[in-house]
Amino acid sequence: MALFASLSERLNHIFSKLTKRGKLTELEIKQAMREVRIALLEADVNLKVAKNFIAEVSEKAVGQQVLQSLNPAQQVIKIVNEELIALMGSGNAKLEVSSRPPTVIMMCGLQGAGKTTMCAKLAVQLKKQGKKPLLVACDIYRPAAIEQLKVVGGKAGAEVFERGTQAPPKTAKQAVEYAQKMGFDTVVIDTAGRLHIDEKLMQELEEIKKEVEVTEILLTVDAMTGQDAVNVAETFNSRLDVTGVILTKLDGDTRGGACLSIKAVTGKPIKFIGVGEKITDLEPFYPDRMASRILGMGDVLSLIEKAQEAVTEQQIKDMERKMRENSFTLTDYLTQFETLKKMGGAGALMSMLPGAGKMKLKEGDVDEKKIERIRAIILSMTPKERDNPQIINASRKRRIALGSGTTVQEINQLLKQFDQTKELMKRFRGGKKMKMPF
Repeated sequence: MALFASLSERLNHIFSKLTKRGKLTELEIKQAMREVRIALLEADVNLKVAKNFIAEVSEKAVGQQVLQSLNPAQQVIKIVNEELIALMGSGNAKLEVSSRPPTVIMMCGLQGAGKTTMCAKLAVQLKKQGKKPLLVACDIYRPAAIEQLKVVGGKAGAEVFERGTQAPPKTAKQAVEYAQKMGFDTVVIDTAGRLHIDEKLMQELEEIKKEVEVTEILLTVDAMTGQDAVNVAETFNSRLDVTGVILTKLDGDTRGGACLSIKAVTGKPIKFIGVGEKITDLEPFYPDRMASRILGMGDVLSLIEKAQEAVTEQQIKDMERKMRENSFTLTDYLTQFETLKKMGGAGALMSMLPGAGKMKLKEGDVDEKKIERIRAIILSMTPKERDNPQIINASRKRRIALGSGTTVQEINQLLKQFDQTKELMKRFRGGKKMKMPF
């Protein structure tokens, strides 16, 4: 599901009506702004935030420069885009780094927001930047919380410091001393959460903050809880003075209210967003890119970054050579699917393409399970069959179907798709115009 699909669809519908009208009157713009306000409120955006947003956009949109321009609808969309960016923060808010290592990051939030998993996801991000993170288990109340941190920490390749049910402030202090001694440059403290905010939780967090010199206090909130997430952020911020927010579960059926309201209500930036369950599904938050996705313009920059992470320069050169030599094999075909998976899957990538909202993609339009079946078929082939699919006769197909848990019909479909891909590559190599099959 595309991020904020419902809000994006509503806004696109409103703006498409403006675009069809050509010249606009002040009344038409005000009517459109009323519709935008309703769309924002339905997306669970804070009432005051929505009201202020519409006031800002309206003031700029009814100016003579817009009304008398050649394309007023585009001007209005441009203003909405700029105000969305301003609403969510002017730019990417990077993590602060302590001048005296280690940098200490205290993670806090309510139970169920995904805070413990987020510690490991953050460790993956830090390691990409060349950091050496240490995870610290300070949630001594939730059953198996320490064990969970060890499991996700292992997946992230990060060491976990724990002292059982010892007082969390004491554990945090010992962890920082251990980090200094062992050369860890970043300490990520996983604190206890509760099902709701209570005084005991807040006092313990304040004690940890007093015991160690904290560089960042990151609040993890569940984007699916909408305005509740904003209320939680307000409360934590008033007691701890948080430095940033991590929004989780943005891949779920979230309406977008929390994302669009938190910065305006608390004054604190969103630093990261969780976009999936995998340990790598954490992205730095860019307000301009998010605004672009909400307005159905795609997020090409994030798409390029994902591609750069998943594909090496040598792999690109090898693929270019194979296209030139017409030596593309089923092994290469499989590699393309593996790369797609590394980049977050076909569905996630489609949501970043400009106009994805207008395509009205539904869950299942991009079938990830079908991709897994293709992978199983190719892996059930011998190296010789992958290099020379023309040798795959009826008996070989039966053997491959048995080995991959698929049918001969599915194998025939795959081989046909592969032939079509090779044909497209051949046309592309020859510089001919390709006719799309739709």
